Amino acid sequence: MILEQLAGAKVLVTGAGGLVGSRLTAQLRRVGARPVSVCKIDAYPRRVYHDHFGITLDDPDFHVGDIAQPGVVRRLIDGCDYVIHAAALADVAACTRRPLEAIEANIVGTQHVLDAAAATPSVRRVVFVSSASVYGNQTASGGSAEFAEDAPLQPLSVYGTSKAWGECETSAVLGEAGVSYAIVRYFSVYGEPQTVKENSHSWVVAWFCMRAALGLPLHLNGGGHQVRDLMHVDDIATGTLHALVAPAAHNQTVNIGTGIGTTIRQVADLVRLHYPDLTVTETPLPPGDPRGGYASIRRMVDVLGWRSGITVAEGVARYTAWLKNTPSAIPDWLRQSTAQL
Repeated sequence: MILEQLAGAKVLVTGAGGLVGSRLTAQLRRVGARPVSVCKIDAYPRRVYHDHFGITLDDPDFHVGDIAQPGVVRRLIDGCDYVIHAAALADVAACTRRPLEAIEANIVGTQHVLDAAAATPSVRRVVFVSSASVYGNQTASGGSAEFAEDAPLQPLSVYGTSKAWGECETSAVLGEAGVSYAIVRYFSVYGEPQTVKENSHSWVVAWFCMRAALGLPLHLNGGGHQVRDLMHVDDIATGTLHALVAPAAHNQTVNIGTGIGTTIRQVADLVRLHYPDLTVTETPLPPGDPRGGYASIRRMVDVLGWRSGITVAEGVARYTAWLKNTPSAIPDWLRQSTAQL
């Protein structure tokens, strides 16, 4: 198995306290690697990180820090064999409301990671975590919503723009330094123990399941016709680690998706199977919410020699089962919505 070559490797993971980052570090440990983690851990209450993401702050390899601050990454990267840069202000709505924070986290922070990696001789490869948001609303010939890696970058949001910049800067800085890199474009990440954030319209599976569990109606923004390629977080992490070590991923940009489009309305129908009494209402489309599409996975399969294995129906079932067993994951502010009805 290709991931076995990570045994004994030291891997710096930025954003390691979040949903994806915590899954990455868990998988790295399972294959015998030593993850060195850094995260601000300011996106959720501290109990969420401990209770749901399994973050232990007394772990000597877990560092609470801001990569946008000078010197933080340079202190941690010494002796690392690989770097996965997953830290970001990843909420589209939050980036739109607070663009300067997005610039600080997604641009300044990325520059510090790239500069440190370029100056560290032990680093074999850097994986920069990007997003399908760089594609925007473009549609391929014939009306297809399939996004291939060679499509032009046409982001619609502050978040998407920051990721497009990160891709270009990764190529420029690491290419000039002769450091191997791979850029992975995540499509829509979901899966237990994802927890919703107030005033966000991202993470549709978590939103729908938590609202359904409380008896709240599901909101179909824009009628729910947007298309998403929903990729379970377990598959996201596995695909990212393949990009870290696959020889053919050298200096490549690769979609990480299922290759299957699912509408938001279809997600609501899947959730309804587990909560048959829920109601659905149509609401306006938020600014910056793209019509979307699904990943072309031809390059992913060719370059990584891997494809995802968790279907959306299976993933939604797993999430609802987890939520029924972990009702404390529903945040208090969302529970208050029920009390106000």
